[in-house]
Amino acid sequence: MFLSLPSSSSFLLFTCLFLLSIFTQPALCSAQLLPNSSTSGHTRRRLLLHRQLSVDYYSKSCPDVERLVGAVTSQQFKLTPVSAPATINLFFHDCFVEGCDASILVASKGGGKAEREAEQNRELREEGFEIVRKAKELVESKCPGVVSCADILAIAARDFVHLEGGPYYQVKKGRWDGKISMASRVGNNLPHANSTVDQLIKLFASKGLTLEDMVALSGAHTIGFAHCNHFVARLYKPDPNMDPKLTHALRTYCPSYGGSDVAVPFDATTPFLFDNAYYGNLQKKMGLLASDQALYSDPRTKPVVEAMAKNKQKFFQAFASAMERMSLVGVKRGKNHGEKRRDCSIHGSL
Repeated sequence: MFLSLPSSSSFLLFTCLFLLSIFTQPALCSAQLLPNSSTSGHTRRRLLLHRQLSVDYYSKSCPDVERLVGAVTSQQFKLTPVSAPATINLFFHDCFVEGCDASILVASKGGGKAEREAEQNRELREEGFEIVRKAKELVESKCPGVVSCADILAIAARDFVHLEGGPYYQVKKGRWDGKISMASRVGNNLPHANSTVDQLIKLFASKGLTLEDMVALSGAHTIGFAHCNHFVARLYKPDPNMDPKLTHALRTYCPSYGGSDVAVPFDATTPFLFDNAYYGNLQKKMGLLASDQALYSDPRTKPVVEAMAKNKQKFFQAFASAMERMSLVGVKRGKNHGEKRRDCSIHGSL
């Protein structure tokens, strides 16, 4: 869902130039359940996890865990502008494959390819992995062998949403790290840039998420970037669902043969601010990806897009709720199902 980002050293200048090519004035440089037969099963599992996970899970074993993770996220936020979308994106990719169990963080070993080596994950930014590594090292220095990598990633993603101007929400904790990380299991568990609404509905329903969750989580594209190859097909056989000015501007940076060396912001109006402008852009046919713009074209999702475009607080509330529900997908509990890694990239690093 969340795609990739350019290098932090050059993307600020590029973004401003891109925005100026669209606008005469520079931009800021600013539940309904899905139809699914397994919904009741997902709901029962979520209620059970709500009881097993808790905001104060580490109140005795590592009471300062959120402060420790926050020390890293706040520092990295100041150092590199790609930290926020990189980490939020990483969390999404983790939760949708094997569940929120930090399996995305495991490095390949021997002949087997880990989850992060799958084609769909190759554009994940290294900054996201590095932030979790640094946070884990700091937490381990104070509370060795206590806090899971999965919980650290969940906390870090929340921190970056808030640092970018988005909502602050409580993170339930108590996840264990997964014991399985295989590239072959990624498959169709992640959305694509040209996914149809039907495909998105089926995918999100398989994770026990609602239609409003789906549209709200797509709103994370209020920050972040996508490489040309994810939308170039919309430019040279003009897509009637893309604003002509945006098409013209994108052609300047994205040659017809595609390529992955250039990236542009999802949100061409306020690319560095977590707000609801993404939805207003969809109303103006300024969605970068076909899968984004489809949310406004489809009568099932259009009313939700319109409601969130109209009311930022409604979006914030829906996004926070959706992140909490997503954070419960496939959670592992106990030694029979999970582990507590000392090194997030290595299985069994106890």
